Amino acid sequence: MAAGRNGRTVRDLRRANRTAVLQRLYFDGPLSRFELGPATGLSSGSVSNVVADLAADGLIEEAGSVGSDGGRPRTLLRVAPGSGHMIGVDVGETRVRVELFDLTLTELARAERPLAPQRHDVDVVVGHIRDGIAEVLATAGRAPEDLLGAGIGVPGIVEHTPDRGAVVHGQTIGWDAVPLEELLRARSPLPDTVPYLIDNGAKTLGQAEMWFGAGRGARNAIVVLFGSGVGACLVTPEVEHGRAVEWGHLTVRVRGRRCRCGALGCLEAYAGAESLLARWHEEGGRVPDGTDEETALTAMLAAAYPPDGAAPDPVALAVLDETAEYLGAGLSDLINLFQPERILIGGWAGLQLGTRFLPAVRRHALSYALRHPAEKVTVDLGRLGPDAVTVGAAILPLAGFFARGGRRPEPAPQDPVPAWRTALQERTPH
Repeated sequence: MAAGRNGRTVRDLRRANRTAVLQRLYFDGPLSRFELGPATGLSSGSVSNVVADLAADGLIEEAGSVGSDGGRPRTLLRVAPGSGHMIGVDVGETRVRVELFDLTLTELARAERPLAPQRHDVDVVVGHIRDGIAEVLATAGRAPEDLLGAGIGVPGIVEHTPDRGAVVHGQTIGWDAVPLEELLRARSPLPDTVPYLIDNGAKTLGQAEMWFGAGRGARNAIVVLFGSGVGACLVTPEVEHGRAVEWGHLTVRVRGRRCRCGALGCLEAYAGAESLLARWHEEGGRVPDGTDEETALTAMLAAAYPPDGAAPDPVALAVLDETAEYLGAGLSDLINLFQPERILIGGWAGLQLGTRFLPAVRRHALSYALRHPAEKVTVDLGRLGPDAVTVGAAILPLAGFFARGGRRPEPAPQDPVPAWRTALQERTPH
């Protein structure tokens, strides 16, 4: 296909135009054809052609009409929710959560599988993901081939390799170069045309908050995942889709407490829910036996802030205050290094600690940071709740769908025949 001076083919231009219209309808719709022109920068003729093309593919549909100045009512268009489906998976500290979404990220079905404390056996996690995918598809009555992809958020560093796909280095959960994509593809409930897209859970949380939550409109933001441990996602104009940073393993105290990763003095050894509860127990706090971390943290908050006006537990209060200072000091490093407009705190523990905890964290963050970047940043809670990692994981295939202009993934190309083999075949007499 002929290419223009800038190297773009007609196919490239069509794909870019489809992407522009789809994204505007997705984030700002419903919109009329008249409104799509200024919103996308396309001519009216191009808008008409693209809309007809997307409608023929079943990707957009009419959504009522709106009056115009003295003329005929204008038809509104929106993305058709049922024209695509994605799966989002959150491999968390205490459970594996699998959710099925339609194209507008409305949840259609979910499945959860608990994980025993400190147990992230690879085969168990892989089995939970496979079984959860099969369950949500069956619940919603969807065929596997209907999916645009399955996005998976995991703890740790995700390395994308050419031969083994996504490999996870999750030191805190005992995963050493686990070829998760390869393991999932073996005996997969999904056809080869449906990709597994794997990334760090803090990054998927950040993606969700930037697309749909408290990060919308910000050019520079940091989204913090505060769960059993802590992590962060950095979003800048240069890193548009976010970059996970192992912020939880920043050293905040030389020769300090031992972290789950094995090192001494990591932020996670002071600011994660696991360490928070451990410190409460060490100081004599009454941590409920036989409960998961979420239930235990609820008990700690009830002890520190009793609802009936009783005297608060001074130990629980002291540990929470210390945790707020460590977390604030850790945020100040992010402020000094990256000078974000916004810092958003998400994750189940961050949301559970919530508004009681946030003022102290904000105060410490701003007091430890340099004055100039501190004056420009806001520190708030995320808006998407405990499902944000799963939503962000589902965005991974959705982002690829947009980038392809609404086309489904194409089968992976077969490896080309090596040149030496072709040459030998050509020389072989027939």
